Amino acid sequence: MGGLEPLIRQMMSTNIEVQCNAVGCITNLATQDDNKSKIAKSGALIPLTKLAKSKDIRVQRNATGALLNMTHSGENRQELVNAGAVPVLVSLLSNDDADVQYYCTTALSNIAVDEVNRKKLASTEPKLVGQLVNLMDSPSPRVQCQATLALRNLASDSGYQVEIVRSGGLPHLVQLLTCNHQPLVLAAVACIRNISIHPLNEALIIEAGFLKPLVGLLDYNESEEIQCHAVSTLRNLAASSEKNRTALLAAGAVDKCKELVLKVPLSVQSEISACFAILALADDLKPKLYESHIIDVLIPLTFSDNGEVCGNSAAALANLCSRVSTEHKSYILNNWRSPDEGIYGFLIRFLSSGSATFEHIALWTILQLLESNNTEINALIKENETILNGIKNLSAAQQQVQSSQINGEDQFDDPKVELFNLTQQILQIL
Repeated sequence: MGGLEPLIRQMMSTNIEVQCNAVGCITNLATQDDNKSKIAKSGALIPLTKLAKSKDIRVQRNATGALLNMTHSGENRQELVNAGAVPVLVSLLSNDDADVQYYCTTALSNIAVDEVNRKKLASTEPKLVGQLVNLMDSPSPRVQCQATLALRNLASDSGYQVEIVRSGGLPHLVQLLTCNHQPLVLAAVACIRNISIHPLNEALIIEAGFLKPLVGLLDYNESEEIQCHAVSTLRNLAASSEKNRTALLAAGAVDKCKELVLKVPLSVQSEISACFAILALADDLKPKLYESHIIDVLIPLTFSDNGEVCGNSAAALANLCSRVSTEHKSYILNNWRSPDEGIYGFLIRFLSSGSATFEHIALWTILQLLESNNTEINALIKENETILNGIKNLSAAQQQVQSSQINGEDQFDDPKVELFNLTQQILQIL
């Protein structure tokens, strides 16, 4: 109806009351999605940005609130950045008013969702991380929460992952993990999850005392999102260091995951199975994993209809079946037929699954068991007609596929060639 242009003129008035009412009107209009793009392209953002620095707190609140309302779509965020709002929003993080702080931290958090904006922030706002870290200690829970979420979004980039730690973010985050305000806990655990992706941060996070509260959050039944972030963080911390993995075990992470994995929601189960798959890759951890009886939960998980849960659990089980020492053979033997038909049942199901990936896992597991050169384990395979027939059937099927292919290059690219090679290696040993 043409109302924006006169409102913009009124915002530029020298009369504080007129400014206050005009900006308040724009703020209300900007709550409607249909209006936001029109406001962004109307020229209103430049006077709004200017009024965000007003000495009148009412004008300042209305202006920063309006700028916040303009950050809910990528296109409008870009208009806001182009209007020069970012330096003003950053400067207002140190404002004494909690409402202004909240509007500015939330706006910056939304702006930091976009990769292009994070790169610009990294090059133009060197004090941003330090200010947000300080706001994690704000007396206002909603300011704390938005500052933490802003850091979480910034920590999508590796440079910020390191900078947040260097700026003293870890002590604040570890405290927030144990607070009583669920949105704050979620923001903090999501933030530390992103920070933990960087290898340089792994040991520092463990030294800062995160393991115990992270393991505690696995029991946070009120929010599966919190549980997922906690497990994902633990998995990241276990990725590259034997020392870290040992600390993880000592903190009870594996025992807690094992206790919960069969009864948590699918999203959490998927994260735990991925964590098990990472841990089972580490030879230094295998004895402890055997002793934790992790195979007792891995086998039931291979029945999951979810491809990730099933695949991760099968991969973990396969790795635990490789290079089995005489000292630990009893764990394989005891789990050969239980639970749920045990390792034997897992091999039979995967050999006849019709999935090249699952067939590969089964064949690789059999090969690893045979190469352990343990008489008792080898006998379980060599004397089992069902397993032998499964291997021979796959070998014959792959041989038939190969003979029907004319183009050698196609064969090279075909994953079934690898299946055939595995069957031949196994049959040679047998």
